[in-house]
Amino acid sequence: MIAAMMTAANLGARVTGWGFVVFTIGSIAWSVIGLTSGQTNLLASNGFLTIVNLIGIWRWLGKQRAYEDGGKSATEASRRSAFPTLFTATGIAGMPVVLGDGEALGKAIEALVTCESGSVSYIVIASNGIGGLGEELRAVDRAEIDFACDRLKLKRSRAWFESLPPLAEGDWPAAPDKLAGTIAR
Repeated sequence: MIAAMMTAANLGARVTGWGFVVFTIGSIAWSVIGLTSGQTNLLASNGFLTIVNLIGIWRWLGKQRAYEDGGKSATEASRRSAFPTLFTATGIAGMPVVLGDGEALGKAIEALVTCESGSVSYIVIASNGIGGLGEELRAVDRAEIDFACDRLKLKRSRAWFESLPPLAEGDWPAAPDKLAGTIAR
């Protein structure tokens, strides 16, 4: 159960990777029980799960951790340099979104990027709800958001944000102008 919570929480490569370590310990233990008790089905299924879990360890504590560390390295190096400060595009998901006065509004769920220019078109922001339950998703045009390394700041009021139509689950617009004209000033 601990391993399942660690992997399901999606708290980064290290936590997910260590969740697979816990899974591996469990599958090895069950494999030993299957071997010593003559339960070949238990041995076979947990032997296979051990292989899957080892791949998870390699993926999350090896490759993905290296990717995240590379992104963090570039972010930190840019903060110490004369160049514009960088943050990873994958880092947008989960970033807190605040109002101009610093009041919490919600969190960023996703940034939609245009293929032609590679620039952010709009950000999907979750508000209300707890742990994904009861939350409302709204699309906010990139022009309405100030980016910082650790948060996104909405240039408009909470009332303006709440006047945007909530997005239907799995049905997001192709562009912010497809939001029934709500983006216009």
